[in-house]
Amino acid sequence: MSVKLEHLRAFVAVVDAGSFTDAATELHVSQAAVSRGVAALEVSVGGRVLERSTRRVRPTALGDRVLPAARRALDAVRDVERLAAADRRELRVGYAWSALGRHTVEVQRRWAAADPSLRIVFVQENSPTGGLDEGVVDVAVVRHPVDPARFDSALVGTERRYAVLAADHPLTRRRGVRLRDFAGETVAVDDRTGTTTRDLWDPLGVDVRFQSIRGVDDLLTLVAGGQAVGITPAATVAQHRRAGVVYRPVLDAEPVSVRIGWRRDRPGARPDALIRLVSEAYANA
Repeated sequence: MSVKLEHLRAFVAVVDAGSFTDAATELHVSQAAVSRGVAALEVSVGGRVLERSTRRVRPTALGDRVLPAARRALDAVRDVERLAAADRRELRVGYAWSALGRHTVEVQRRWAAADPSLRIVFVQENSPTGGLDEGVVDVAVVRHPVDPARFDSALVGTERRYAVLAADHPLTRRRGVRLRDFAGETVAVDDRTGTTTRDLWDPLGVDVRFQSIRGVDDLLTLVAGGQAVGITPAATVAQHRRAGVVYRPVLDAEPVSVRIGWRRDRPGARPDALIRLVSEAYANA
């Protein structure tokens, strides 16, 4: 049996997502389809590429050898797809959470006025690099560190952090909250694409429980139901208003850095015009 692209996509998705279920969500297919793809790849390469356990899925020794080649093959296909679409005359800007917040519309309109021949398109991609690693966008809005060996980035602004609370939570009576106020709470944390990290509380010795989530919808659903609280950048406050959810500024948390990122292996990929425009939007806020 020959190796097919869908087999490689399934394998890489499981490695990156950490489970077959999450990989299926990323690929917009069924979990059974992901399992079949990995099984077919294992037949093709003559051995198991994934070690399954009750807690996590990880590559076997053979999988570790196959993974770099699989990534290169998928990158090559994405490059071909990009070349085929080069005449679209659009700049695809990826993001994992909330685009540019309240600056999104301003940047869209100012870009259109400055260069109507090149359309700017914001693309939501639930990945740590906002779609850069997957090759589906030209540049991305990133709010946490990316691999400097593969990606470059420019700082365009910062965003205050906000507590995300159920409307009936006692902390909503305050104008602002502090990190110590989260003691005893269950905090929703997206380890892949979010900006709330567990080490926010480490220096304080505060007892905080954590619940893993995937994306802003998970966060808002848990919070509205009173099952967790959260911390999020100001962009989420602007982009995601929901009944039953209240935002309050976190007074003692460091702001979140907002960067525009691009791939190092794409000559001329640095989006100077976009960097200037977004930087101006944040500076004038």
